[in-house]
Amino acid sequence: MPNNNHLDKFDFDVSKIRAEFPILGQAVNGNSLVYFDNGATAQKPNSIINAISDYYKTTNSNVHRGAHFLSDKATKEFEAARGNVQKFISAEHREEIIWTRGTTESINLVAQTWGRDNISEGDEVIISTLEHHSNIVPWQLLCEQNKAKLRIIKVKKNAALDFEHYQSLLSDRTKLVAIGHISNALGVINPIAEMIELAHQFNAKVLVDGAQAVPHVKVDVQKLGCDFYAFSGHKMFGPMGIGVLYGKKDLLNSMPPWQAGGEMIEKVSFGKTTFNQLPYKFEAGTPNVAGAIGLAAAVDFLNSFDRNMLLDYENFLLDYATIALSKIDGLNIVGYDCEKASVISFNIENCHSQDLGMMLDQQGIAVRTGHHCAMPLMDSLNITGTVRASLCFYNTTEEIDRLCQGIEKAKSMLL
Repeated sequence: MPNNNHLDKFDFDVSKIRAEFPILGQAVNGNSLVYFDNGATAQKPNSIINAISDYYKTTNSNVHRGAHFLSDKATKEFEAARGNVQKFISAEHREEIIWTRGTTESINLVAQTWGRDNISEGDEVIISTLEHHSNIVPWQLLCEQNKAKLRIIKVKKNAALDFEHYQSLLSDRTKLVAIGHISNALGVINPIAEMIELAHQFNAKVLVDGAQAVPHVKVDVQKLGCDFYAFSGHKMFGPMGIGVLYGKKDLLNSMPPWQAGGEMIEKVSFGKTTFNQLPYKFEAGTPNVAGAIGLAAAVDFLNSFDRNMLLDYENFLLDYATIALSKIDGLNIVGYDCEKASVISFNIENCHSQDLGMMLDQQGIAVRTGHHCAMPLMDSLNITGTVRASLCFYNTTEEIDRLCQGIEKAKSMLL
């Protein structure tokens, strides 16, 4: 196995970080838990759990227009959370932060508002082969509805995005580029800054699916220049059921409401309804107040670290895992020799990924198996799926060693 000689360069104690995550201390099937499914959802530290619990214990009330103490307190915390997220991604305006249920809803919101109004017959939407289904199907439906064309960026043999092919697809017909910042299935990091710059040369708008990026890299939407950026709370150590759509203020103002109900209105009569200002125009109904507060706590948690140091450590783990797994006979890593986040997908010759995942689970090792909501990508690579180990800064080299040992044990039983 690789050695740990370089661990001393990281100025933090992984064991102390792990102690903040109560779920990591449990046993699964008689073995201490090794959690390598962070790409699906990250675990939650005590600070986020306590923030949500404290809200329900001390503050629980509906927000906005309440004439009592608890409602006023909840409103202040809810809107402070919005400001926290604004700073986290360096948005220019607080009202550019729209609360949603997650990345999927954020993308659908754009498709069914801006998309329906601005993409017409003969127009083109560009996505990539690497996309999660949530950044494929909404655009398929929109293109079918509006008789537009969906164009697909190919990937190279190493599974990296084919940038030259992307350049060839851009034209005056391109109205939108919807691209993942980091592939959930393989961890491939796309050159989104360059892609945004090129798309804008053709007056196309760009939506970035940042679900896999925000837990790992610092995101500055103004520097990127993207028109929309979508992400979820639960992948960045926050609660499930809360997400964010960032949009440039002028674009959001131009877009019609998507869902109708309370909060998103200004005045209702049977003759005519007028709509609220940003961001509330897109936040119909009772919001997920606890989720927003929990997401703000996740922002504070991440900001308590040197993010570059965490990224360096995750890259170290990725290198360690790549070297270690490459030594296993019959193991093939999918996605290689390209810029990647701390995700490693692989297959074992003559072993089905699901069987391998189940055998690892019996040893207390949590990985994800299958197509990872990226069936077109798997089809393009001529595989049915992979075993995916997605790493995080609370993981350790010892856990990677357990993964390798677990694979060897599974192989001995499956082959």
